[in-house]
Amino acid sequence: MKKQAISPYYPILLNIQGKKCLVIGGGEVALRKAKTILEHGANVVSVSPTFCAEMEALAKQNAIRTICRDYQSGDLDDVYMVIAATDDAKVNEKAAVEARKKKILVNVVDKPDISDFIVPSYFRRGDIIVAVSTSGKSPALARKIKSELAAELKTEYAQLAVIASEVRSEIKKNGVEVSAEQWQQALDLDSLIELIKRGRNKEAREIMLARLKVTT
Repeated sequence: MKKQAISPYYPILLNIQGKKCLVIGGGEVALRKAKTILEHGANVVSVSPTFCAEMEALAKQNAIRTICRDYQSGDLDDVYMVIAATDDAKVNEKAAVEARKKKILVNVVDKPDISDFIVPSYFRRGDIIVAVSTSGKSPALARKIKSELAAELKTEYAQLAVIASEVRSEIKKNGVEVSAEQWQQALDLDSLIELIKRGRNKEAREIMLARLKVTT
């Protein structure tokens, strides 16, 4: 059986808070992209000769900045990341070429072959982010899998992440060496989630510390 080639996409979480991110386009697709990166604290600028009503509303609220004209080469100045989401393939390709020359991360919607990155389908539970990707082969399948995982992952996991962070800080303060295997054994998800469901977060924390042999 022929060995399957490994996807070239390396999964990372990118910090875009406060960074200038350019969205080229003003339609519904561009709107979805702009709203998503806006949620993650990006400084969003969008350039397009026309904008849909919701994009205009975001601009009036000063949530994003819009530039009402065609894309120009200088629009990439000081940009950290660019998303090309127009219905004009030539404009998208031009932006991709120029971004790559300037070493700026670029995503061209529905064109992974000329993109530096693709965006997975994902959901959040507090600080927990679960992302699903088919390496661009079937975004619809990625969304379907994401929906099923989202239904399974309980909201209590967000609280568990906070508790685990507190325990991790306690371990560092005590100078205790804990192996990855010990962590896995301490994180008995079923029992910890059940305690959190009952509002017994402190008890869950103490149990984790005890399993890691940390005295407070």
